[in-house]
Amino acid sequence: MRALPTAILLLLLLALPPPSAVALTTDGLALLAFKAAVTDDPFSVFSSWSESDADPCRWPGVTCNNVSSSSSTSGSPRRVVGVALAGKNITGYIPSELGSLLFLRRLNLHDNRLTGGIPAALSNASSLHSVFLYGNRLTGGLPVALCDLPRLQNLDVSRNTLSGELSVDLRNCRSLQRLILARNSFSGEVPAGIWPEMASLQQLDLSSNAFNGSIPPDLGELPRLAGTLNLSHNRFSGVVPPELGRLPATVTLDLRFNNLSGAIPQTGSLASQGPTSFLNNPGLCGFPLQVPCRAVPPPTQSPPAPTTTTPSSAAATVSSDHHQPIRTSLIALISIADAAGVALVGIILVYVYWKVKDRKEGRRGRSTVDGDDSDSSKGLCRCIWGRHGSVNDDNDSETSSSGDEEGGGGGKYSSGGGEGELVAIDRGFRVELDELLRSSAYVLGKGGKGIVYKVVVGNGATAVAVRRLGGGGGGTDRCKEFAAEARAVGRARHPNVVRLRAYYWSADEKLVVTDFVGNGNLATALRGRPGQTPLSWSTRLKIAKGAARGLAYLHECSPRRFVHGEVKPSNILLDADFTPRVADFGLARLLAVAGCAEDSALYPVPPPPPPSSGGGGGLLGGAMPYTTKPAASVVPDRGAGYRAPEARSPGARPAQKWDVFSFGVVLMELLTGRGPGDHASPSTSASFSAPSSSSATALMTDRSGSGEHGGGVLEVVRWVRRGFEEDARPVAEMVDPALLRDAPPLPKKEVVAAFHLALACTELDPELRPRMKAVADTLDKIGSS
Repeated sequence: MRALPTAILLLLLLALPPPSAVALTTDGLALLAFKAAVTDDPFSVFSSWSESDADPCRWPGVTCNNVSSSSSTSGSPRRVVGVALAGKNITGYIPSELGSLLFLRRLNLHDNRLTGGIPAALSNASSLHSVFLYGNRLTGGLPVALCDLPRLQNLDVSRNTLSGELSVDLRNCRSLQRLILARNSFSGEVPAGIWPEMASLQQLDLSSNAFNGSIPPDLGELPRLAGTLNLSHNRFSGVVPPELGRLPATVTLDLRFNNLSGAIPQTGSLASQGPTSFLNNPGLCGFPLQVPCRAVPPPTQSPPAPTTTTPSSAAATVSSDHHQPIRTSLIALISIADAAGVALVGIILVYVYWKVKDRKEGRRGRSTVDGDDSDSSKGLCRCIWGRHGSVNDDNDSETSSSGDEEGGGGGKYSSGGGEGELVAIDRGFRVELDELLRSSAYVLGKGGKGIVYKVVVGNGATAVAVRRLGGGGGGTDRCKEFAAEARAVGRARHPNVVRLRAYYWSADEKLVVTDFVGNGNLATALRGRPGQTPLSWSTRLKIAKGAARGLAYLHECSPRRFVHGEVKPSNILLDADFTPRVADFGLARLLAVAGCAEDSALYPVPPPPPPSSGGGGGLLGGAMPYTTKPAASVVPDRGAGYRAPEARSPGARPAQKWDVFSFGVVLMELLTGRGPGDHASPSTSASFSAPSSSSATALMTDRSGSGEHGGGVLEVVRWVRRGFEEDARPVAEMVDPALLRDAPPLPKKEVVAAFHLALACTELDPELRPRMKAVADTLDKIGSS
């Protein structure tokens, strides 16, 4: 009787399904379908994906979460929310069963060898917000069903072999923030009328496909777009839509390697694009390209395929000869030579040669430069850095400058300045030439010293200033000399000095890359911007102290004991906190070596600029909007007005006391608000009368021969000197009226001390002027007690 219940129990147990089949969830079954679709798994990532394991959340590459917020369901199974198997060299296809993962949020399968198409069934995974499938071998079209995903934000299918045309149903991807379709085989026209409905789009990359037709004008109606709108390496034709100027100012266009034609519109943000945005479009003309537009109406339809093209330099500039057609064979020869040049063994030899030579020059330079004062200068340098240098800058200087001075700088990114290479000066700057050319670029200024652009690199995290010095040719010797000069400038490191980060030399282009200082310069700050309050006394004193420390460092502590030669407000850049940074030292020498300026062995520091090129100063690393004409409220930069009288004699050898005089004039401008070119007001015109002695009259003459600025600088100096020594006028009559409107009372003792220092700096006899180190020390004492 007892045997019968036992037999019945055994039969019931045998009738039950296997435990594993009961325990495996629907998410686990979908993942096993993916495993079955994989034909090669070199890293064995799927080896532990087994139906005998009841919990797929423990499988490699799978992320789970409890998607229920109710405490009563805390014991419910966790659901798959992420599948990440990137870079595993997996071969196979993407099964449609992954669409049954209802709570899947992130699918990351990039950089594998997956083939086949993107299954439209992925749209059933209604929680998906990120799909990363780039770097595979996927084929077929882009399933528009993915736009049915209500939360889809990131879709990156670049670097595959997808093809077909884009559907107008893309307008349904209203939540999409990143759409990356680069390096596929998409073709046809990019549909218009869909982009305004994708208002959340922040990044769009359609580069390296076969899109044709015109660029949709409504791409300019993407208000949240940032970074780079990349349409390069396609077959777009027609004109550049002026509507693209509506894009935010932070957006950079990349329209290279298309068939666009006509004049580049100068509307909105289009006016701030650099030349790299428009290269290799043979029919384009106008600024910023160096291609003049002929007097013909712009094309209204796609132009025929061009028969000629214009070669571009490796530094992303168009050749200056745009009227002479170039044979196809010559273009092919140039391209082959450029490609082969990268691998030339000669570059390695030049690198080794310059490393050894620069090490020798570094040792010799440290032992010979101003040997009579070297010991004392070390103490001065420690004093300058110890009191005023930030901790980070100090450490950076001490740790990297020694290596730079002995090895030429640059770390693994430095190559010694070979032809066609972007050479980093120090190990802290890491950017490749291709990144520099493809990144955001805005025109900051244009003048006699080249065009300056702001370039954003490192995914928008770092901004640098790039100055194009132009062509000028030059052989190997000039290349070596340019590299040596650039490294010498780059080794000057101080919190109040603009730092040179990298340089580039080729036959067609020379570039220097510096830190970007984004708050304009002192000249603009003194004259005020719309809506900006005048500089307060404390801010002006801060600027004077910082600029003096920067110049003292260049004089006493830099590798070559630089003479700046062109100290003026436009060369004193300001950051967001109004911390000054001295810019443009050594620039004229670089221009001369590059063949863009006259070289003179007797004038190794920046020569006086001609009046017509005054607008080019103060742009190395600075932020100044490009305008074709100076604004009416901004007085044109007159650098010659700040120069010492002895600096105006032909053949005069540069001396550090020149900088002291120039700084004294800048300090007077900070105090009085008067520049060298400003005239006296009617109430003070008597104090600007002609000098009483013939000697003073002689000194009033501009001995540089221009006759334009010489009188202005000494007029201001003499006016201040007479106010203190002869007329004994109240300080309130000489200071900038804007200072008297400050809420706190103007500290008279500090102002008087600053006036006396400015007068000492502007003594006619250079021997009576103090050294910049003494000037910096005196300023530090003002306001410190």
